[in-house]
Amino acid sequence: MDMASHPTPPAAPFGLTGHGQRDRWLALALDAAEANAFYAPDMLGAAIDHLAGDGDVHLIEARDGDMAIGLLPVVRKPRHGRLPIGCVANWMHDHCFFGAPIIRQGHEVAAWRNFLAQLDAAPWARGFLHLQGLDAAGANAAALEALCVEQRRGRLEIHRYDRAMLRSDLTADAYWETQVRSKKRKELRRLQKRLAEMGAVETRLLSEPDELARWCGDFLALEASGWKGQEGTALECKPADAAFFHAACTAAFDAGRLHMLRIDLDDRAIAMLVNFRHGEGAFSFKIAFDETLGRFSPGVLIEIANLNAVQADPAIGWMDSCAAPDHPMIDSLWAERRTIVQYRIALHGAGVARMQRSAAFALANGVEAIARKMKGQA
Repeated sequence: MDMASHPTPPAAPFGLTGHGQRDRWLALALDAAEANAFYAPDMLGAAIDHLAGDGDVHLIEARDGDMAIGLLPVVRKPRHGRLPIGCVANWMHDHCFFGAPIIRQGHEVAAWRNFLAQLDAAPWARGFLHLQGLDAAGANAAALEALCVEQRRGRLEIHRYDRAMLRSDLTADAYWETQVRSKKRKELRRLQKRLAEMGAVETRLLSEPDELARWCGDFLALEASGWKGQEGTALECKPADAAFFHAACTAAFDAGRLHMLRIDLDDRAIAMLVNFRHGEGAFSFKIAFDETLGRFSPGVLIEIANLNAVQADPAIGWMDSCAAPDHPMIDSLWAERRTIVQYRIALHGAGVARMQRSAAFALANGVEAIARKMKGQA
């Protein structure tokens, strides 16, 4: 719907408040054109409650009448990378690994027209829109490209990389036989046998609500026991991160979207994996394992358990690893790839705001072009 004929309320700073608002966004998430567990209301709400600074996050809601057709969390940034240029960016906190806004199926271009119109009109939206963590082949990327062509709005892809994903109709056994070298399969079977000689090994998928709190505590302790704890990057190292983890897991479990596995040795967790589901997809969030048992490759063993669990679940069509590019472990286990991109999108407006935004977009593009040229000549 055209913004001029049906204005949308201004972007809401901070908080998922009001039952009506929550209901609209829950309905939107159930009809999303592109799955993103990190922006689904339960996980986004946990992040806002525990990870957002006061007033830092603006929730831009695109609506068609009383129906929500899009939800985009954004933050203002004083710098764009190394450039002292202010901009607006989709909000990706330290524990968010995919940045696609939630948009309703069949309303993809309309939602983006609405988002950009609100940003164009917002006096706080400086510079341009920096979008991170999108799927190059996803619904958001396609709608953005179409709309930017229609509006003659500047759009530049500034980075891309591939990361592992699991998307296959094969059974877990068939996938394992097809994608993993026989030598590696043999070695892992040997490690599983040696581990079993040390005690009772049990692999479980969380199903009981009364076990959730203990599993969350076990995961935090296991992660903190390794190198992440030593470097201060484990979730338990920061109270806000730990609170977010508990809240996100609880909300996702209540919504039927938490997928959490563990391997126990004599009733003690030695490897755990947390995934979040949305729609027909899932996102691998965090892994933790006992590094003192590294000779048994517990991280790989939990991924084997995950492969079996995912491929046996007809409700999960695919899983995004959310891993860094060229990850040595998961890249060797999962054959499929997802291309993740970043875009710089020009913002319009009127008067001085339009001139400032146009200059910021041109300056950022020009500096990067010069840097690429110099790098190519080096």
